[in-house]
Amino acid sequence: MSPSRGPMVAGAAVAAAAAVTLTVVVWPEGSGSGTQNGPASAARTPASPSPSRSYPLSTTPRTIPAVREHTPARGPGWKPEKDSTVVAADPGLTDEAKLLARELKIRYGGEKAPGAGDVQLTLASSGKGGPESYTLKTAGDRVTISGTGQAGVFYGTRTLKQSLNADGSMPEGVVRDTPDRPQRGLNLDIARKYYSVEWIENRLREMADLKLNQLGLHFSDDQAFRIESDTHPEVVSEQHLSKADVRRIVKLAQSLHITVVGEIDSPGHLGAVLRAHPDLQLRNTQGVPRQGAIDISKSASAEIVDDLLTEYAELFPGDWFHVGADEYQALTVSDPAASYPQLATAAREKYGEGATVQDLTEGWLNDRAAVIRKAEKIPKAWNDGFFSGGTVTAHKGIEVEYWTGKEIGARPPQEYLAEGRDVINLNDEFLYYVLGEPNDFTYPTGERIYEQWTPFVLRGTEPVAERYSKQILGGRFAVWGDLPNAQTQEQVAEGIRMPLNAVSQKLWDPREPKLTWAQFEKLADSTR
Repeated sequence: MSPSRGPMVAGAAVAAAAAVTLTVVVWPEGSGSGTQNGPASAARTPASPSPSRSYPLSTTPRTIPAVREHTPARGPGWKPEKDSTVVAADPGLTDEAKLLARELKIRYGGEKAPGAGDVQLTLASSGKGGPESYTLKTAGDRVTISGTGQAGVFYGTRTLKQSLNADGSMPEGVVRDTPDRPQRGLNLDIARKYYSVEWIENRLREMADLKLNQLGLHFSDDQAFRIESDTHPEVVSEQHLSKADVRRIVKLAQSLHITVVGEIDSPGHLGAVLRAHPDLQLRNTQGVPRQGAIDISKSASAEIVDDLLTEYAELFPGDWFHVGADEYQALTVSDPAASYPQLATAAREKYGEGATVQDLTEGWLNDRAAVIRKAEKIPKAWNDGFFSGGTVTAHKGIEVEYWTGKEIGARPPQEYLAEGRDVINLNDEFLYYVLGEPNDFTYPTGERIYEQWTPFVLRGTEPVAERYSKQILGGRFAVWGDLPNAQTQEQVAEGIRMPLNAVSQKLWDPREPKLTWAQFEKLADSTR
């Protein structure tokens, strides 16, 4: 998860200037075509019909991510006019319609049939693709965006908005579009570095325009605990988000079809909690504490973590919650049983005579995941919390968030996939933006992501076999605050802008992009 151990816009208004549609003028046979002889020739011949106008075939709209399919047509395309409105054919699309109208600076027309110059949003009773798929048709001086789910229709509005920003119009024809992966997003470490509500909201708006749908919030670590708590207020850091702040963030995210996924990492990375509960800190036989590690042999350790998990599972209403599970320091020593005999004893008592400290740690993950499942959510955990060769194995219902192949006893991603597990890609070789660039990390620009990474590249630079495709659910770009003062909030926002654009493109369509990186960068500036 975190690399700390060592190896380890707002929706922009549409551009006011509209692009001029190129036309082909068809002159009557034998007439002039604007040459110097034209007028004289016309005077000597009978009057001809007025020239008729036709249009070249439309080109594919320019957006990020690029649309997967566009059927061109002849016509002027569409751009908002003074009398244009956005109408919703279904009351469930009112919010999407009102947002688009504000962004295009035209009126929301309510639930009615579209007229000339209008944009209509509609839910289709059936159709190909899932709830994030959409069809956008531009014809007859109007635009119709339809989909089987609200999210898909919303993504169609993002395509329209971006095309208008880039080129001033929406090309004639039909767009049929759908994402390649269901989970696409950003992971943000707000424990080590505090980010304001407004900053987070601006990232959500940028994510929505890029059709990203998941924001992970890592809000508890050794440095700080950043969200207000009712069950354990003593663990909360001075600078933190209130629950009202979080609800505000979640409300905006939901309106943009983004799920916010909270994370409480354990049994490591609990330093902020342990400062308020030093009696629960893991200590070896000499009494030396291990940074951030909780003593999982104590029942009180499970009680406090489960209190927090239950509390925050309610605060974050999405389908997932992240339980961490990475970098438990008890397992980094040469002989865990000798250094931490209390853990070895607890393992044998709970799982039998042959059980080890590793088994106790794996059992901890399963127990925390069970709390999340009881809250009717899907648990997520970092890949170095899943072990092999022990008495206890991780529950198959926990999604593996694969970030590193550098941990002790490192397991290649193929092992998790071969076990039938679902995996999300957070490959630290490509997708980690670590403040201060410690431990050989460098700030990614997005270029390597765009040119070399796909969802199949889970570890290093080598892809896994395509037969595992259905188990690779997507990916997130991750920002970690190891040296929090290395960049300001504004610098982070600008630094991650192009990587997020690149991740958006490759999770929506992992095929080799048609644009060069330089062309993609230029497009990213024009679609904002």
